[in-house]
Amino acid sequence: MNPIITAVKKNLDLTENKPLKVAVYEAFRKTIILGDIPAGERINEKEFSDELNISRTPIRIAMKSLVEEQLVQHVPRVGIVVKGIGIKDAYEIYEIRKSLDTLATIKAMKLMTKEDFQELKELLERGEHYNQTDQVDLLLQNFSDFNAFIYEKSQMPRLRAIVLDLQTYLVYFRDIAIRASARRSIALEEHWLIYRGMCTNNTEQITLITHEHLNHSLEFIVKEMENRKID
Repeated sequence: MNPIITAVKKNLDLTENKPLKVAVYEAFRKTIILGDIPAGERINEKEFSDELNISRTPIRIAMKSLVEEQLVQHVPRVGIVVKGIGIKDAYEIYEIRKSLDTLATIKAMKLMTKEDFQELKELLERGEHYNQTDQVDLLLQNFSDFNAFIYEKSQMPRLRAIVLDLQTYLVYFRDIAIRASARRSIALEEHWLIYRGMCTNNTEQITLITHEHLNHSLEFIVKEMENRKID
């Protein structure tokens, strides 16, 4: 089997209760973002349909969505060609996130109640437990919950939507980075520092730590992309 098709098949999860078109889209999306389908590679719908033993319709629907996301492009007389996401894209996304995450955190800090701060502290304490007991999947969810909590308390839903749209392109790399034990502990400590800055109304510390936190995450992501020879 074509190794590219094998990569897509590996990411095609049919065990969850999802429509086939959604599962196919997610499989292609993850495979392309992780660079397992190189930029410039043509997607042959018929070949994928035959090898994956599914109709061409869900593949065609997936390609339409990926064209809209600019992860693939339709080239006249050639067909669907992969664009992917590169290191330059990662830098751009994280520069935007630095500004937006800082804004959301400062806004949340000003609106949060005493009960909110206690809830955030308890969330971080659960993260410490997950890290110490090596429950990586729960810790990953805990990190996502930390970000989601801040964006919820910022009461800026449009801002949250923008960040989620940006982050979704790099979430697979983030998960790979966080699975490294050293990065997990550092990221957790950075979350604590952001929390303490919020407790003391220290916008300078929040800005500094948020930028450092995202810079560290970007370093791991870029390293992983370089290892995968993604430009």
